[in-house]
Amino acid sequence: MWTLPGAVQIGIPVSVGIGPSKTLAKLANHVAKRVAGWDDGVFDWSWLSPAETDALMARLPAGKVWGVGPRLAAGLAEKRIDTALKLKRADPRWLQRNFSVTLERTAAELNGVSCLSLEEAAQPRQQIISSRSFGEKTSDLAVLSAAVSHHIARAAEKLREQGSAARLVGVSARTSPFGDDPYHGYTVVPLAQPSDDTLELAAAALAGLRAVYRRGLRYQKAGVVLMELSPRERRQADLFAAAPDPRRQRLMRTLDAINRAYGHSCVKLASEALTPNWEMRQDQRSPCYTTRFDQLPTARA
Repeated sequence: MWTLPGAVQIGIPVSVGIGPSKTLAKLANHVAKRVAGWDDGVFDWSWLSPAETDALMARLPAGKVWGVGPRLAAGLAEKRIDTALKLKRADPRWLQRNFSVTLERTAAELNGVSCLSLEEAAQPRQQIISSRSFGEKTSDLAVLSAAVSHHIARAAEKLREQGSAARLVGVSARTSPFGDDPYHGYTVVPLAQPSDDTLELAAAALAGLRAVYRRGLRYQKAGVVLMELSPRERRQADLFAAAPDPRRQRLMRTLDAINRAYGHSCVKLASEALTPNWEMRQDQRSPCYTTRFDQLPTARA
């Protein structure tokens, strides 16, 4: 493990913390970053004897323990628990009675008892939201339609990415909340059966937009939310609805493959407009130094 900092030569600071529980691993990561004498990028609690472990924990404020925020740290300090060591040695039943079962588990984790399971894969989202404020306020339904079409396309892409289908499409459009008569229109459009098809979702979203649109208002923001998500392969079909068209499913896979290879919105819905005039102004945005080769800074000797 000692060779790791020297082996990584990409210029990005890296710290690694190792421990028998999540909380101890997070605390080890803090030690590897911040604690004098151990701040060379890698720290493993197994390097220390029990006495050395306690001596180091006595130097660490309780607020540095994962899950102990400023308010909880202040409450613990009132009870004279101001270090990680004191939290580790606190009576579990007293912690549960005076604070919470979560803090009791945190103390157990500081003692090397793993109470938090390791999630090897992120859980699927229960909702997918896409929205953004406009660069300029607009009352043009075509501009709003382009924005909503863009958002539903991005949301549908994320939906397929996690292997889900949505049964409800929420659409919102609002004016500035600081105006004289603010308006926030919102509606939910149900689908006959859960879908991950961009074209079906876009048709529902545009129908919802027409339902909430009020002529003459100057809108500042619009967005969509996909709800009642279910696994695509186990979605419940409607007895009276047409079965999913395999050709449309292949079309969606092809659409995603092209946009992954050549960038988002390389292939887009016609209703999104070729040159969006609703996007936020980004005149002052910093260059994307870490993700765009064409925006790397130039150094001159």
